[in-house]
Amino acid sequence: MQKRHCWPEGHWNWPIDVTHKHGVRCGEMIWVGGQVNLTPEGVVLNQNDIPAQTSAVMKNFATVLEGLDCDLEDLVTLLCFYVNDGSVDEAEFLAGVGACLPEGCRPTVNAVPVPWLAYEGLVVEIEGYAMRRENGDRVPRTIAPDNLGSPLPKPFVQGLRAGKMIFASAQYPIDAAGNVLHKRDIEAQTKQVVSQVGAVLNHFGAVYDDAVKVNRWYAGGEGIGDFEAAALACAAHFSEPGPAATGVPIPRHANAEVLIKISTVAMLGEDGSRLPRKHVWPDSLWDWHVHLPYKHGLKCEEMIFLGGQVSLNKKGEAVHPGDLTAQTHQAMVHIGTILNELGADYDDVCKVTTVYKGDCGAQALNENLPIRSSYFSDPGPATTGVPLPVLAYDSMVIEIDVFAMKAKD
Repeated sequence: MQKRHCWPEGHWNWPIDVTHKHGVRCGEMIWVGGQVNLTPEGVVLNQNDIPAQTSAVMKNFATVLEGLDCDLEDLVTLLCFYVNDGSVDEAEFLAGVGACLPEGCRPTVNAVPVPWLAYEGLVVEIEGYAMRRENGDRVPRTIAPDNLGSPLPKPFVQGLRAGKMIFASAQYPIDAAGNVLHKRDIEAQTKQVVSQVGAVLNHFGAVYDDAVKVNRWYAGGEGIGDFEAAALACAAHFSEPGPAATGVPIPRHANAEVLIKISTVAMLGEDGSRLPRKHVWPDSLWDWHVHLPYKHGLKCEEMIFLGGQVSLNKKGEAVHPGDLTAQTHQAMVHIGTILNELGADYDDVCKVTTVYKGDCGAQALNENLPIRSSYFSDPGPATTGVPLPVLAYDSMVIEIDVFAMKAKD
């Protein structure tokens, strides 16, 4: 499918050369990579100032959309990473993001608190997706009622349907009054959160089996002890073959009594019909240590979703333990294998989201970003990279998510 890429004149830049661009437009989808408050030389501005960086980041976001003949009213979802040691009010942060949006913009949202970002003094990174018809018309959309999920500040919504795409905001186990449900019980909280996701999907006539991508952000550390219970509790709601899925541990959520949040993308025909999909699990691919219904790759219409790719073997053990360079290459090779089984390749990738083990500082980013970038022709996909203290499995140090588009079969 034909793509347009955007790198606005004078826009911020990394201090290293990459093939990635700030925005990509393909079909009805517009993908914007993680926007930050840097100079064109890669120097952090407004250091450690969340409100100032948020405002600057959203201006950058708007500039990228304008370069692709769209605007903020076309937004369907935002993924907001922000530095929070427990002292930042997440609702206040999201309200600050929302204050940067124009009237009439009602996207879904996910806020992910992290202990640090890639550069010293950087405290906000925001990526997202927008939609507009190829002829320039806005995509008609409907939104879900506020009472279907955990509370959100305006203008954010619990769920949004645009064309055949359905986006559900990341759900917390929190009721309408702000009370945490099943405090610090990750299995019960996961079941609660998935039920809220189901309510949002049901509002649009969809069910769990219409999901194409599921992302879990759970409070936990390295190893299967924190991963397994929530993974199984979530997976029980999906038939096999299921959606692509990614699970990422973070040190804590904004509320320490919350252990999980889950965001979901689903697809349904504009006439309400279920859309056929193709699932793949290449023989050379890794597996989890427990059986889950998810598949490594899924194509529905022209949309391609991959689960987060890592360097594991078929027993869920790290390959090249602790070696960021080798694991990055291995994950990228897996991505290419999955894409090929779906009739696509690296040039069909529109968006890359990566979490990697690393401290605050450019070293770990510079060890994996050029490798990821090298697999794509220039101009390449939009990208986001976020460092974390640990990932889900022992000695696993990188996980790479990609979205791609290829004309439907």
